[in-house]
Amino acid sequence: MEDRLNSIERRYEELGELMSRPETLGDMSLLQKYAREHSELTPIVSLIREYRATEARIVDARSLLHDNGDTELRELAEETVSELEPARDEQLEALKSALTPKDPNDRKNVILEIRAAAGGDEAALFASELLRMYTLYAEQHGWNTEMIDLSEIGIGGVKEAIVKVEGSGAFGRLKFESGVHRVQRVPATESGGRIHTSTATTHVLPEVEEFDIEIRPEDLRIDVYRSAGHGGQGVNTTDSAVRITHFPTGTVVTCQNERSQIQNRASAMAVLRARLYEKEQERREKEMGAFRKSQVQTGDRSEKIRTYNYPQDRVTDHRINLSVHTLPSVLSGNLDSIIDQLTLREQQEGLNGGVG
Repeated sequence: MEDRLNSIERRYEELGELMSRPETLGDMSLLQKYAREHSELTPIVSLIREYRATEARIVDARSLLHDNGDTELRELAEETVSELEPARDEQLEALKSALTPKDPNDRKNVILEIRAAAGGDEAALFASELLRMYTLYAEQHGWNTEMIDLSEIGIGGVKEAIVKVEGSGAFGRLKFESGVHRVQRVPATESGGRIHTSTATTHVLPEVEEFDIEIRPEDLRIDVYRSAGHGGQGVNTTDSAVRITHFPTGTVVTCQNERSQIQNRASAMAVLRARLYEKEQERREKEMGAFRKSQVQTGDRSEKIRTYNYPQDRVTDHRINLSVHTLPSVLSGNLDSIIDQLTLREQQEGLNGGVG
């Protein structure tokens, strides 16, 4: 980390020198570019210098603790160290936070997709439990949830659910949930007591505004049809369901959960924008050479981010090797202890990056 702090300070001093050059002063666009970067680094450099000043005072005070026969001076040095160390630790945490790259999508709402994968009816039942878990988690944070599309099976399971989660910071917390979730338990229909393994997938997308991505009307086919799903008789008596096909990418989105065709169309377009935005982000990151596959989107049992083991009352997040023995609590929406650790890992990875 020290190398990165030195690099930031060097760049800060370099920008100050660049802005004072005659050729820069004569080029307004170049001057604005340097000034913007200098302004972004100013609060970070201030934190660096405060942190280093505090650390230097601690070093000086500690030096008085060695080979010093003055008891009063030693006591004063000990008191100084005990006062400065907490301040230094707070400054370091503030510095780490400032150095962590900020995801511009973190404060956005979420389009959450949950699908049953391997395991038949048991996978659908597990998908239903994941839907309940995220709904309860949203309630804990004061976020609103709106069902966009829901496909159920008769035993209370869910084949597919698409939910909008509205609340400040929703994506910043839920973005770590994309991937394959595996459950290990004895199904209610298993007479022999054997443990079965099933999976469900989740996909978390930031809600995208219309101006964030361009979708040309001529690239779309919009079909309407009679709904056959969730929503009651009123849904089924009119052609309210909507299917939107995006020709350039082959992306297809359906929505039939609302009684109004207009509402279903708006919801389907929101999902389409989110999916196309993600595709565009991935394309740009690949071109920059910085793409990392962070979301597992298949249902294969081997590609998992988390395991829910009922016999052992254990939830394990495989990305951070974290296990908690509070499975019922987690499934009741108490996810923060896991998400906090995933957030910390993201911050640590950000601190290992270079100065852009």
